[in-house]
Amino acid sequence: MPNKTPINVFYDAQCPLCRKERRRYERWSGRHAADIAWLDVSEHHQVLQQKGVDPDMALRSLHIETAAGQLVEGIDAYRLLMKRIPLLAPAAWFIGLPGIKSGLRSLYDFWVKRRLKKQGRWNC
Repeated sequence: MPNKTPINVFYDAQCPLCRKERRRYERWSGRHAADIAWLDVSEHHQVLQQKGVDPDMALRSLHIETAAGQLVEGIDAYRLLMKRIPLLAPAAWFIGLPGIKSGLRSLYDFWVKRRLKKQGRWNC
C-alpha cells in the first residue's frame, strides 16, 4: 500500500520531459496524487536555499521533502516517489541495488548536464 504522508517534489518545470514525467506520475498515483505536491525549482529558490539546497543543484537533481522535513535527493528521491505508486514499487526496489543505483546516477547526471547545457541553463 502506498505511503499516504504528503511529500513535496521539487522539479524543473521548464523541462518538457520533466513536465511529462510529472503528469505520468500523477496519473499512475491515482487517488494518492493529492499526497504529492509538485513545486517548480525556479519558483522555490528561496525555500530550497533555506533548506540548504543550492538552486543550481536543485536543477541538476530531483529533491523531495518528506512530511518530517527530511530532504531526499537524486536516485533516492526517485525511489521514494516510485514506492508510492504500486505499479512502480518493484522498480524502486530494483534501482536501489548498489550497482544499478550508481550506474543510473551517472547516466542521470550526464543527461541532466547535457539538457541544461543545450538550454543554456548550465551554471558551472
